[in-house]
Order: sequence, then structure tokens, then C-alpha cells
Amino acid sequence: MEHEPNDPGLADLVHRLRRFADERDWQRFHTPKNLAMALAGEVGELLAELQWLTPEESAQVMADPEHGARVRAEIGDVMIYLARLSDILGIDPLAAATDKLTEAAHRYPVERSYGSAVKAPSADRTG
Repeated sequence: MEHEPNDPGLADLVHRLRRFADERDWQRFHTPKNLAMALAGEVGELLAELQWLTPEESAQVMADPEHGARVRAEIGDVMIYLARLSDILGIDPLAAATDKLTEAAHRYPVERSYGSAVKAPSADRTG
């Protein structure tokens, strides 16, 4: 159930990922379950790059060229799997993110949420 994203840059990435999978006959392995598991693994690798850093160190991670390159590579892996999973499921990830931001603005109005990291009660949450 492939879907064409509205963003030209994302659409180009999606086309390149499709071609990459097609050229290697990997389509059959790109099930939603497998892609979600691979995505989770890559997020874990990204977390490993930041795990033992202080908040201040994590904010400056890109100042170290070697460590920054590893973080950049892991973000690339996360983006690849997220784009591929979204494509297979027929979801435009930018539209989905926009919808979630709209929901978050409703759940966390500025006047109630400014400067607070407290989550909204679960009854107000949609996921």
C-alpha cells in the first residue's frame, strides 16, 4: 500500500528506498513488523550514542566530529526505516506528524503547559 508523500524531498527518499529494496529483492522482507523492529533497533543504537552523556554533553554532541558523525549516521538509519515503514503502510509521515502536533497543541495549551513537563492525564491523551 505504497503512498506518495507530498514533500518533494521525502518523496525522493521514498523512491530511492523502493528502488534500493527492489534491486536487492528485499520487498518480501519489508513487512510492517520487520521494519518496525528494525526501526526500534536503530533507535536503540541512537540512544546508545547518548546514553551516558550528561544533558549538557548531549546538547553539545555534534561539536565532537567523531561522535557527531556516529549520531548523524544513526539518525540517518532511523529516518530510512521510518520512511520505509511509512511507505509500506501508506502513511505520509509529515502529515501524521502535523496531525500529532495539532493534537498536542490541544492537549497542552500554552497557558496550562508553559514551562511544565507534566504529561496530560491519560483521559485527555489520544496516543
